[in-house]
Amino acid sequence: MPSRDKDSYNIRSVENALLLLEALAEEGNKCSLAQLSQRLDMTKASLFRLMATFENHGFVERGQRSGEYQLGMAAYEVSQKLLSKMTLLRKAKPVMAQLVRQCEETVYLVVQRDMDALFLDISDNDQKVKVVPLTSQRFPLDSCASGRIFLAFDERNQDLLDNRPHLAETIQACRQQKYCIDHNGVGEGSTCMAVPIFETGERLVGCLALVAPSFRMSEDRIRKELLPAVKAAGEMISARLGFNAYAPRTMS
Repeated sequence: MPSRDKDSYNIRSVENALLLLEALAEEGNKCSLAQLSQRLDMTKASLFRLMATFENHGFVERGQRSGEYQLGMAAYEVSQKLLSKMTLLRKAKPVMAQLVRQCEETVYLVVQRDMDALFLDISDNDQKVKVVPLTSQRFPLDSCASGRIFLAFDERNQDLLDNRPHLAETIQACRQQKYCIDHNGVGEGSTCMAVPIFETGERLVGCLALVAPSFRMSEDRIRKELLPAVKAAGEMISARLGFNAYAPRTMS
């Protein structure tokens, strides 16, 4: 059988349905058909049929009074089943929780999706003042510390890096130090430090990121307390994933 481009197998109606679910997920709050129609360039009639199907299966919920739509519990259940099966998340979650207890700051597991850094999962802290939750948010790889980890350690991003010569010095330092720090990269007044997570074969599978309000992130605290702890946590997760360059150790 002759080879065919994968795009030639697309089913338009299924593609529209997936785009609709992605739009609802990105919006976060309830959306009207008019808003979605404008965003997706689809007719209200087409959207209504898709919404009715999703609603029947619990993937979408509609407000009885407002008539606006939001993702339903079935979508949440599917996402949780997927996350529970992810080896990376299962291995990282206990270490993330321990790091939060140690540093009292919010910690994220970040993966690459397309040309973005996707903040996949969170272990939150009990501080009264903290950065707005970033779970499910995406940032361009060249815009934040987590994204630059992927630029530095994943050769698949070399083409993008070649088009960002102004980042060469930053990326080289990231490779040498095995961490990256940014200020305001994921939000005004925030500081983020990120370290790589490797699996067997020294393949980058994600990064660990600690995010906190900048007023709590003094250079002295970063250097003496936070950075050593974050690096140790990243090494521990890598060891759990079979990366032999690191030996499992207990964080102090």
